[in-house]
Amino acid sequence: MTTKNTVQPTSPTGDAPASAGQGNASFSRLLAIMAELREKCPWDREQTFASLRPQTIEETYELSEAVLAEDYNAICKELGDVLLHVVFYARMGEEGGHFTIDDVITKLCEKLIFRHPHVFSETAVKDAAEVIRNWEQLKLKEKGGNKTVLSGVPASLPSLVKACRIQDKARAAGFDWDVREQVWDKVAEEMGELQAALAAGVHEGIEDEFGDLLFSIVNAARLYHVNPDTALERTNRKFTRRFNYLEQQTIQQGRSLEDMSLDEMNEIWEKAKGVMS
Repeated sequence: MTTKNTVQPTSPTGDAPASAGQGNASFSRLLAIMAELREKCPWDREQTFASLRPQTIEETYELSEAVLAEDYNAICKELGDVLLHVVFYARMGEEGGHFTIDDVITKLCEKLIFRHPHVFSETAVKDAAEVIRNWEQLKLKEKGGNKTVLSGVPASLPSLVKACRIQDKARAAGFDWDVREQVWDKVAEEMGELQAALAAGVHEGIEDEFGDLLFSIVNAARLYHVNPDTALERTNRKFTRRFNYLEQQTIQQGRSLEDMSLDEMNEIWEKAKGVMS
């Protein structure tokens, strides 16, 4: 299996975009650097798919952090780090005779064209929701694609993100509430079951019911077009800012949190809410 020196990004009709020349030169340079690193750098040479995986996950989270911060310089940098991992894996794939970067890009182009018939063929869609439904149905039809609706959800996803993906895929298959307000009856039902489990005092049952309640809250967030992971992260950051304020104010008073009563801490906490969002 061989790799071409350049990758020509083209439209489905074969026309190269206006910026292709500069992009091809930069990408070719990156591929050449990666090849040289694998040949001459001891650390790069000893990496494997398995050894690189944890770092790939870390880079993805760093990109997510930059996106949440709306730091476009950081987004640019982190996208470069993610791209490095893509070409790293591709180089190792080529060395093992498994696939090349051209194979990666070709498969991606074919997938995008196949899953966007409303763009590249005559299929008509009325809105983005229908695009998503079509996308999931087309994934099931692909050769070597998902065999069931939920089989495409990676098992290693964080639980909150996984819950979102499971619910998105179920919705695309038509399994969803007729009216979004109905979800609150389910939330109330799960809260009641949790309270009953707490009264029974059986840990396994309590854990199950907490999970059911959290899943229903994620469902509610989805129905109201709120990403629960983003919402929770906003709250994490807000709590951290306010707790840091509480700690700083306590230090300025020459005291420690351990020495303060809850009422004293709450007094400062309320001030923190007033001076920062």
